Amino acid sequence: MPSSNSLANNMLANNVSAARCLGFTALARRLRAALFGVAAVLAVSSQASAATSACPASKPRHLELPATWAALASGRPITIVAFGSSSTEGAGATTPAHAYPARLQAILRAAWPKVPVTVLNRGLGGQTTDAMLARLDTDVLAAHPTLVIWQDGANAALRGMEPARFAALLSEGVRRVVASGADLVLMDNQVAPRLEQTAHHATFIAMVAHEAAARRVPLFSRAALMREWHAADPAANDMIGADGLHHTDRGYECLAEALGRAILAPVSPAIMTAQGKRD
Repeated sequence: MPSSNSLANNMLANNVSAARCLGFTALARRLRAALFGVAAVLAVSSQASAATSACPASKPRHLELPATWAALASGRPITIVAFGSSSTEGAGATTPAHAYPARLQAILRAAWPKVPVTVLNRGLGGQTTDAMLARLDTDVLAAHPTLVIWQDGANAALRGMEPARFAALLSEGVRRVVASGADLVLMDNQVAPRLEQTAHHATFIAMVAHEAAARRVPLFSRAALMREWHAADPAANDMIGADGLHHTDRGYECLAEALGRAILAPVSPAIMTAQGKRD
């Protein structure tokens, strides 16, 4: 596995080289300044993990986020809305500062010290997709987000929502977020005993993945991530708390770390080309 420094250097070289090849000197300078912060985020993640124990290994992930990358390259403020239910709100965490949105904000601010980054926690425990859609305009779109991370599906499974209704509501929400011009990442369910015992649990995970593919928006699969954690370290049984459903502080920390790495992964040349032409 490459070291933190080599990973940061490779990310920096890939992005700056691509920008120069396209003739975008100013963009290259901005990317160089921004991406030097990647080494800092890796250090912050290591320090946070050391307070408990290191996060289990997981596969590298890459999220295609053109609006976010454009804001970063131009130095504009980045607003991320974490939208969802209790595992976004932070149920099971010892304090709100240990919920994944707060931890993600700390990681990104360390990585991008010259760019204002705000992660708004818009999770409300117990909500299903219909209740989330009712507050989408006021709680999410009114903030004019650069990026929306929408976690959904667990309560639909727990409360026995009709799968077809869930799919229709999710699709409507995705349509509205995408139409706003914000990047969107869909996040599926956690792997937790109470969910594993619920009928059709896997169906809702599959529906979130299907919607992401159909709308061509990134999927951050929490279910896949947690299975990778278990494969890497079968003894890592402290990601879900005693209630059998919600993350612990360590679970939220490792979720934020994996998500942060995916956001910070090198942007593809295709996105840089498209963004350069637009600018």
